[in-house]
Amino acid sequence: MRNKRTYTDEQLIAGCLRNDRFYQEMLYRKYAPVMLAMCFRHTRDEHEAREIVNTGFLKVFQKLDQYGAHGSFEGWIRTIVFRSLSDFFRKKNRSVRFLELDQRDEAKASSPLQDLYLEDLLEIVKGLPEQTRKVFSLYAIEGYTHKEIAELLDMKEGTSKWYLSEARKQLKQLVNQYNKRHYAG
Repeated sequence: MRNKRTYTDEQLIAGCLRNDRFYQEMLYRKYAPVMLAMCFRHTRDEHEAREIVNTGFLKVFQKLDQYGAHGSFEGWIRTIVFRSLSDFFRKKNRSVRFLELDQRDEAKASSPLQDLYLEDLLEIVKGLPEQTRKVFSLYAIEGYTHKEIAELLDMKEGTSKWYLSEARKQLKQLVNQYNKRHYAG
């Protein structure tokens, strides 16, 4: 009997591609908690969150042969689960839109940001310069890593990090300006 030691992503992928239930379980156990945490940022309902994660992992297992080992495997899983999350809420309410903030962003979020509706925040993001907006969207909304963004946008990884830093600085200013215009008493 196989033990439940830590397996590399390559081992997990190979086992899952053989349709081996043990490796499927190990893959799920490794990444489900992170994906569940992502889903909890959008719904506080545990049953909904688990349903979304399970639907996402079903798609992961079905599409695993399409993973080309380009970029982060966790990022690839995150993208699929995030699409499942979007699909779930799109079916539930056609007007809902999503923005996934990095956990570091949530920890630093000030009260003015918490007062904004998601649609307002997405509108503010549109105010960023094009390249800055692209990097921010790929990183904070779609879950890409800086390495993946660098490859997609043909730039260095450090440049991607710089654009994200600039986006955060500019968004802070834009949010403050927005709040002054809309919430000035």
